[in-house]
This record gives sequence, C-alpha cells and structure tokens, in this order.
Amino acid sequence: MSETTQTGALGARLGKVDKPLFAITGGFILLFCAMAMINIDALSGFVDAGFNWSAKYFGLYWQILLLATFLIGLVLCVLPGGRAVLGNLAQPEFTNFQWGSMIMCTLLAGGGVFWAAGEPIAHYLWTPPLFGDLSGDETARANAALAQAYLHWGFLAWAILGALTTVMLMHYHYDKGLPLAPRTLLYPVFKEKAITGPIGLIADASCIIAVVAGTVGPIGFLGLQMSYGLNALFGIPDTLMTQAVMILGLALIYTVSAISGLSKGIQLLSKFNVILAFALMAFMLVFGPTSSILSGFFGGMGTYLSNFFSMAMFRGDAGVFGEPGWLGWWTVFFWGWFLGYGPLMAIFIAKISRGRSIRSIIILLAIIAPIITNFWFTIIGGSGIALEQAAPGVISGPFEGFNLPAGLLAITQAMPMGFILSLLFLVLTMIFVATTSDSMSFVIAAAMSDENPSAALRAFWGIAMAVMALILISTGGGGVGKLQSFIVVTAVPVSLVLLPSLWDALRITLALGKK
Repeated sequence: MSETTQTGALGARLGKVDKPLFAITGGFILLFCAMAMINIDALSGFVDAGFNWSAKYFGLYWQILLLATFLIGLVLCVLPGGRAVLGNLAQPEFTNFQWGSMIMCTLLAGGGVFWAAGEPIAHYLWTPPLFGDLSGDETARANAALAQAYLHWGFLAWAILGALTTVMLMHYHYDKGLPLAPRTLLYPVFKEKAITGPIGLIADASCIIAVVAGTVGPIGFLGLQMSYGLNALFGIPDTLMTQAVMILGLALIYTVSAISGLSKGIQLLSKFNVILAFALMAFMLVFGPTSSILSGFFGGMGTYLSNFFSMAMFRGDAGVFGEPGWLGWWTVFFWGWFLGYGPLMAIFIAKISRGRSIRSIIILLAIIAPIITNFWFTIIGGSGIALEQAAPGVISGPFEGFNLPAGLLAITQAMPMGFILSLLFLVLTMIFVATTSDSMSFVIAAAMSDENPSAALRAFWGIAMAVMALILISTGGGGVGKLQSFIVVTAVPVSLVLLPSLWDALRITLALGKK
C-alpha cells in the first residue's frame, strides 16, 4: 500500500464516526431488542437454529484455529524477532502490574466468578465424556472436572484474544499507519480493499456485533445474578426493579470509566479489581480447604497437560440430527464466545502494550494469564468440589438446575465470615463486568472512529449495551439467554477475520528478526 493511500485510508476515519458502520451495528441492537419484545419465541427459534448450524459446521474449524493460534504463539516467543518491541515507544506506557491488571480483568468479566464456581462442580457432577466413567475414583473425577474447566478458560482461550492478532495490529497500525480496526487483520489477503472497501466494513461490523453480544450477555446476567445474591443475603426482593437498578448502577460505573480513558478510569478500576481478587483468593486459600485446593490445582494441571491435545480436539458427542451435544454446549460455546472477543480484545491489548516486545505480550497473554486463571478457578471451583465431597448436596443442592449464582453463594457462605465473603464476591463480580464493559465500550468506539474516540461515542456504546440488557431481561431472562447463544452465531464471520493471523504474525516476526 502506498504512503498516500495509507494516509488517505486512515485520515478518512479520523475525527469522525464511520456512519455506515454505526448504522449497521446500531441497527443490530434495535432489531434484536425489537424481536425479543415482539416475539421471543420466534427469536429463540432463529437463534437456536443458528447455534446448531454454527456448532455443526464450524466447531472443528474453531478447535483447530484456537490450538494453532496457541502453538504458533509459542513459536513466535522463541524466534529472534520475538525480542522486537512494538508500538514505536522505547518504554512501556503502563507498569507491568497496570498492564497485566487491565488484560486479566477484561477477559474474566463476570465469567471469572460465576463460571469459576459453576463449571468445575458441573463437570464433577457430570464427568465430561472424554474421561468416561470416573464414579469410582473421587480424586480422578475432581482432577478431570478441573482440567476441563482449565481447557475452556486456559491457554487456548487466552491465546485467541491476541497472541497473534495483537502482533499484526501493532505492526500495521504503528509501523504502517493502517487503522486500529478489525479490517486491518484482513489486509494480508485483500490489501487496500480490506481498508477502504465493503469487505472491511463487513469485518468491522461483524466483530463489533460479536463484542456487543458478548458484553451485553454478562451485563444482563449480572443484573439477574446480583438481584439473586441481594435477595439471598439481605432479603431484597428479586424483581425486575432490583435487576434494573443493578444494571444502571453498573452502567454508570463503566461509562464514567470508559469516558475517563485508558490511563485513568479503566486502569484504576482494573487495578482495584485485581487487588480485591488476590485478597479474596488469599483468604480462601488460607481459611478454606487449603490442602484440597493445592492438590486439586496440581492434579488438575497434570490431567490438563497430559490430555491437552485430546481435550482440545475432542469430537465425541458432537450431537446428532443437527442438535449440539456436550461438545456444542460446552467447548464450542466457549470457543465461540472467546472468538467473538478476539479482534476487539486485540485492539485493546495493542493500545495498552506499546513499548512491549512480541515475546512479553504472548508470554503474559498465553501462558501467565491462563495459569493465574486456572489457579483462580481452583480456589473457587476446587473449594466447591472439596465441600461437596465432604458433605454431598451442600453445593450440588443449591446448584441444581445449573444455578450459577446459587452455586457461588453456596461455596462462599460455607467459608469463615461467609456473609462478608459472599458480599465481597458480588462486588468483585460487578467490577469484573464493569472492567470488561468499559474497555469494550472504548474499543468499539475506537473501531468506528479512531484510536482516541470521543467521550460521547464511548458513552453511547456504554449506555446502549446497558439499555439492551435491560430490554432483554424484561422478557424474563430468556432474551439474555438467547443473546448468549447468539454469540456462537456471531463468531462464524469473526473466526474468518482471525484466519490470516495464523501465517501473517509469523511472517511479521520473522521479518523483524532480520532487522
């Protein structure tokens, strides 16, 4: 691409909003909410059909894509080019703790709390099909349960959020002057057409819609979960009004944070959240079933690593007659969710990683963050398994019907100072969702204007996602559930946008190694 074309393409996006992109993505919000309010059954049928089709025809591709992304990321770390510093800054803009905090908080969101409690106990009660019948071996059963949760929230999940795409975006944006937008990931294939043509518009719109779906879902579920928790702890009625107050309070927090920018609100909120998370983790480790947590972590990691490739490429129980089986409802669902976040998360990581080397970005994202996440899941979910083993029914009873907030509260209330611990976990969950929402509001706005979007545009997307969540929970929670399933549908085009990263990040790193 010539210097003139680069400047023109980038300049066309600076200082103004991409109106066609805004219309497409804003129109999606209006259409989805309108369908939920007018005919939730028709919307459910459409989403379910799309989910089944996506899981059937793209599940295997996604499994290969995530595994290849992780493995190629490891290769980049050992290449000479892995030492190359990206972003045209001699020194990083943020400290290691600030940088790591923002990255950790953005992925984990509410899932980092409720799923950390719910997924291990779910796999303990119903052993994943890969491991067969482990009912006669409680230790192996617990290790398999934790290992499966590690797969879904570990190395592969984290790697797809920017191990390769961050390298591409930082190189093309800071070195070549191309937009910091999803369309730039298609530049290796379509060249100028990806930046100025309809292909780029479709790529940007698909990625933004996927992130909106992936973020509105946790916002809506947070309202439902916080309302349940306040009812259980304080007797506050679990009503739509309580749920609405929780969502509006959350929206106020993350919108103000997003408006204040990366170096202020987003960074400070993430820093506070990580400190609180580590404090709660330390408390549960010391005062909880310590030996069970530690043995569970090492046992689960052993099972995870020894079965890594068979778990990553497991194709059994993929479903029959178009209906997704265990694989579709678990692994493919999570892969779709994380894939949907991939391009915009890479934009966020690119923004906060200037002055960092390729190697340091990949090591934090694809190795350190997953190990911390796995330990976090062991602290919460492993404690739940240990409590269930000691007194069958103490966790599985409240958890019946896959009640995620009830599962979390059953674990925290069984600990010393259970009431205070439960309350702090609800606060932690709200801030986790807020840190994801504020960073995604920022990058959505950046993707449709420039890398420093206006406060008004950031506020619009923050408020729009909260309003969408409110409308959907007014349908009784079914609308939010369908949006969660719709995430898998939106991941189909996004996964194609991510495909060029498999070879282009390697090409960039090799080229940088020769300089």
